[in-house]
This record gives sequence, C-alpha cells and structure tokens, in this order.
Amino acid sequence: MHLFYTPDIETRNELPQEEAVHAARVLRLQRGDEVTLTDGRGNFYLARIADATAKRCTVEVLERRPQAPLWTGHLHIALAPTKNMERVEWLVEKATEIGVDEITFLECRFSERRAVKQERVAKILIAAAKQSLKARLPRLGGMVPFDTFIQRAFTGQRFIAHCHEGEKPLLQTCLRQGGDALVLIGPEGDFSEEEVAAALARGFTPVSLGRSRLRTETAALVACHLMNMYNQIELTI
Repeated sequence: MHLFYTPDIETRNELPQEEAVHAARVLRLQRGDEVTLTDGRGNFYLARIADATAKRCTVEVLERRPQAPLWTGHLHIALAPTKNMERVEWLVEKATEIGVDEITFLECRFSERRAVKQERVAKILIAAAKQSLKARLPRLGGMVPFDTFIQRAFTGQRFIAHCHEGEKPLLQTCLRQGGDALVLIGPEGDFSEEEVAAALARGFTPVSLGRSRLRTETAALVACHLMNMYNQIELTI
C-alpha cells in the first residue's frame, strides 16, 4: 500500500510537493493508479491518481475511511532534548510508532540543547506515522522553558520522572486507564531540585521508571510505552 501524507486533502486534491516527487519519480506511479492518503487528523482516503508529473500529483478521492482510536486519553511526553539530535530523532520516531498524542521539548536548567530544528523532526514524525499506519499525527511542540511549561493548564494526570531522593511510585502503578496523562523527562543531568519542587507545587506527581538508570530518550520511550499499553483499546474480531 502506497500511503501519502496530505494534510489539505479536504480542500485541495493534490499531494504536497515532496510526496508528489516520491510518488512520480521514486514509485513511478501513473494516472489511474490507486493510492491511500492520510490527513494526519484521523482519516485515511482511498484515491486514484488523476495526473502525475515530475513535481505535481493530483488525485481523485474515492472514499474517506476514518481510523478508529487506537488508545484512550491524550498521551503527552515532554522532555529535554539531548545534545545528540540523532537520539532525539530516534525517540520521536519510536514514540510515534508506539503511539503518542503530543511531544514537547523542554528547556531546563541543565539542558545540553537549547534549540531544535522543528521541520526536520516533523518530517521524521510524519514518516513514522505512515510506516506504522497511523492516521493521526502527534502534535509537536517547540522548545518551551520548563518554568513556563509547568504553568500551563493540563487535564488529567501529571507526572515528573526524576532521579532525586524521595518516595516515587512506579509510573505504571499510578496511571488511570482511559485518562489523559503527561510525563516530564529531564536532561542527562536530570531536573534541578528547584525544578522538581516547582513541578510538585503545580500538582505533578513524582514517579520512577524502574531501578535502571536510563538515558533521556530511553526514559521518554519507556514512559510512552507504559502509557500507551495501559490505554490500549482491545481489538474485536
């Protein structure tokens, strides 16, 4: 199945240029070939290519096929990106494949990276969503200062995973099935004590992701996997 990301398909029957080039030059699709599209907002579309040139590809939509939700609640990971962007990109790819609704980057006291190329990360997110056959793209938030982020209003459960001393139940023992959940993951140097205290004052619950010391991207992926599996919707045949 050839799947293309077409966010404007409801108003414009044309593939974005990058997708059009891939369809025409790489896959060599021609007029009359059937393809599958997604708008990234929960819908697949069965379509037929109307015309294909080197840089343009128009389609005729035959049928819209909404994708049923794959999990319950709104699952949100907020993490401080690592100095090595390849590790962040790996995390975005794998979290999208597993299933997450929103990814935000945090600027913390001990952050090693203060900026992220959103366009490149977004492309990786789109590719991962297509590869894993998801019709919903996770929302990608830009770099936000930690203190600003925790002041926002959130629905559902809020957690902060850190390595400081204190009572920290395992994340999986705190999750409520079907509800929204947000987990904060710190940089390689962890959150500062002041950041942890500020988060707790805003209603965040401290949690542990296990006894192993995890890299930032690994911790974020573990949290994503736990939230997703806990909120999976059972398949019915």
